[in-house]
Amino acid sequence: MKNVLYVLICIASLLVSVDAAGQVDKKDVRRGNRDFRKENFREAEIDYRKALVKDSMSVAANYNLANTLYREGDFAQAQQALERVKDVAPMSGSAADYYFNLGDAALQQKDYQKAVEAFGESLIRRPEDLQAKENFIYAKKMLQNQQQNQQNQNNDQNQDNQDQNQDQNQDNQNNQDQNDDQNKDQNDDQDKNDDQNKDDQQNQDQNGGQDQKEQPQGQQPKITPQAAQQMLQAIQAKEKETQDKVNKQKAEALKSRQKEKNW
Repeated sequence: MKNVLYVLICIASLLVSVDAAGQVDKKDVRRGNRDFRKENFREAEIDYRKALVKDSMSVAANYNLANTLYREGDFAQAQQALERVKDVAPMSGSAADYYFNLGDAALQQKDYQKAVEAFGESLIRRPEDLQAKENFIYAKKMLQNQQQNQQNQNNDQNQDNQDQNQDQNQDNQNNQDQNDDQNKDQNDDQDKNDDQNKDDQQNQDQNGGQDQKEQPQGQQPKITPQAAQQMLQAIQAKEKETQDKVNKQKAEALKSRQKEKNW
């Protein structure tokens, strides 16, 4: 934000007296503050890190190191430095500034949820801070946009998944239809083969019946004993009739000769 850097620069000079424990070599912190005011941020970072070697939980050293890292554009390291003293700094006299800087570091990393929470804590301790109010409103708006975008992405992803499932189902249906068509064609071919085999069998049966009706030459047909007896009786009757006819003719001839003899 526009006025954030001004706030950070001022705070850096205020926190020299925050370290009440007295364990930190304040020469390193003071030297760091002088380098910071000269905008020798690399030298200031080295000074504050030297102080942290002696006391890693120093509020002043961590706080001013965070400000320096912020000016160097290393927002993630700045936030980590502030997080290291999150249990101690809120109880100091600079708690409002601590939360303000924590919120601003989170804001630069687009961690809008963390920024909203930090600026809210700063306003609780210093409600009249207009810059904190402005940053809080901005962070809250960005958080809402972020959540809305995330929701839209989730909806788009769900829609993509639904479309993909529909496409997969359509492909499966097409494959099923294709398989059904293939099976139908195979069944039709099988029916044609069955009909052809049936026709062939009928032709064979017809040819076999004709062969049975046509007897080979020179072969006598077989007759039953009853038919043979009837045929024999018919022949005998025919022979008797013939014999009677012959005898009659002989008798007439004899009679004719007797007449001629009497003459």
